[in-house]
Amino acid sequence: MSVAQQAIDEIKAMIIRGEFAAGDRLPNEADLAARLGVSRNSLREAVRALTLARILEVRQGDGTYVTSLEPSMLLEPLTFMADFHQDRTLLQVLQVRRILEAATAALAAQHITDEELAELRRVVHEMEACETVEAFVANDLRFHRLIGAASRNAVLASVLDSFSTPMSRARVWRALTQADAIAQTKAQHAALYDALAHRRPDVARAMATAHIAGVESWLEGALESSEPDAGISLAV
Repeated sequence: MSVAQQAIDEIKAMIIRGEFAAGDRLPNEADLAARLGVSRNSLREAVRALTLARILEVRQGDGTYVTSLEPSMLLEPLTFMADFHQDRTLLQVLQVRRILEAATAALAAQHITDEELAELRRVVHEMEACETVEAFVANDLRFHRLIGAASRNAVLASVLDSFSTPMSRARVWRALTQADAIAQTKAQHAALYDALAHRRPDVARAMATAHIAGVESWLEGALESSEPDAGISLAV
């Protein structure tokens, strides 16, 4: 194990032990290096790595701070990874999303409040008034994010969003190229809303699974009909 990796592990351990909390400023470089028993160069490598992982934040002229440690921030690398998934690899992204959507919907059916149901109902109704594909896709993303929030599992919701948001371009392409895509999505959203409104985790899980499975089926067909060597760039 490198010295820098040891410094990374020790800084993470200090955060886990509660020596540094979210938003806390770390000691200055010289003091922290001495405390960890590493060189300042090794400490800088460790700080750079933890900054890329969104655990630390370097503020020029101010110092190095522990971030908020919110799941949405710590899981940003997943979004970066999903952004670069192209062509058939996107089918694997959709497989992951199908599993996550099903679990999220089942949890949401158990925990969603009346206020959240009312907001979700408004989003379902607003989909009917969307005049552009872009507005339709934005509505679709909002629908799924509301369900994620209703699951009461911030980590699951953040992971799902990491795999869902980068697919926006694929959503637009499907709406433009599949004749019944918008009608299907409207019907599936309405069915999923009904399952949530009736507090049926089993039905919500099945509806979410079928919803994403339909997208998988469309994408697989679209990829098979494309030129073998042309490639299809769908990620944002």
